[in-house]
Amino acid sequence: MTFRYVTFGLAPAMRAGGVLANGAYQIHRDFLDFVVDGRPLLLRLADLDAVSPLASDLGPSIFTEQIRRLLLETDAPLDGGRFVIYGCPECEGLECGAVTAVIERDGADFVWRDFVWQTDETPDFELNGYHGIGPYRFRGEQYRAALERLLLADGAHEVPTGPRVLLVGQRAAVLAKLAAALRRIGIGAEITLDAVGALAEELRKYSAVVFGRTVGQEERDAVRDAFATARSEAVLMTALSPIVPLLVAQVEQALDRTPYDRRRLLGLTAGGDEAVVQVASECRVRLVAHRLDRLSRPHAHELFDASLEPGAHRIPLDARAVRGESFVVARTSDAVLVTPVARR
Repeated sequence: MTFRYVTFGLAPAMRAGGVLANGAYQIHRDFLDFVVDGRPLLLRLADLDAVSPLASDLGPSIFTEQIRRLLLETDAPLDGGRFVIYGCPECEGLECGAVTAVIERDGADFVWRDFVWQTDETPDFELNGYHGIGPYRFRGEQYRAALERLLLADGAHEVPTGPRVLLVGQRAAVLAKLAAALRRIGIGAEITLDAVGALAEELRKYSAVVFGRTVGQEERDAVRDAFATARSEAVLMTALSPIVPLLVAQVEQALDRTPYDRRRLLGLTAGGDEAVVQVASECRVRLVAHRLDRLSRPHAHELFDASLEPGAHRIPLDARAVRGESFVVARTSDAVLVTPVARR
């Protein structure tokens, strides 16, 4: 085979979780994406809600098994030498669909070819093949080095465990509900009244900190100083509003460490009678407005759900959905942005 050489690498990626407008839960998943010639492979597959087999919540033994498969040290899990490249974020079955490809050796090289969308044991390449994707030839030394770097002598792996979030404030109902919602989508969450006395290594385990709205400025400053002293990279933020789905979206935005140049969803502003959404590549975007009414009851209103081309897009806001203090959440399969609605 004479396929041209391309580079192979791995990069952290996220499938954004959340509490959707209809009350459904969407699981948060951290994983490693495959980077081909400097660009994440998942971005080449249009707007696909899927994760690679190298996910952080698999556990060391299963994670190691996935690496061994990609190195062709174990048999292919599917007929025809096929391997799952991206699968459903919510389950492990083929029924939801998966991107599979043939992985084979050619001398010292590794070749990925015949990418297809597969929903059962027998894929139809002519009907469901990704004809513009691959084949890719990777130099064996580079390919092996990228994957074997994840393996340690004790069989563990270098991918961080699932994210943890610290909620600071009184154990009020809203923080308790937020913690429960985060745990349900796969994000660890603890509530504390005082994080100042915690050990530095414990503080460094948190990826984000949410201050309850009743936490005073002096307390916030003390917590910020404690995290800074611990050399933590956690994002510290104040809860926007006592609306649980909105707060979950705010946490998801804080957890996103994707470099700006690899993001689909680039920007979100809202004010007056429109929201402005910026996207880098074609993707499905969903916009939801959140607000509290005069009786402090939360309301969610779906504003938009469609695919957008690259660029900036102006989307009308329903005046009834953004009365009073309100917020807009923009969501793609891999990112969430939150913004308050600026009043005229």
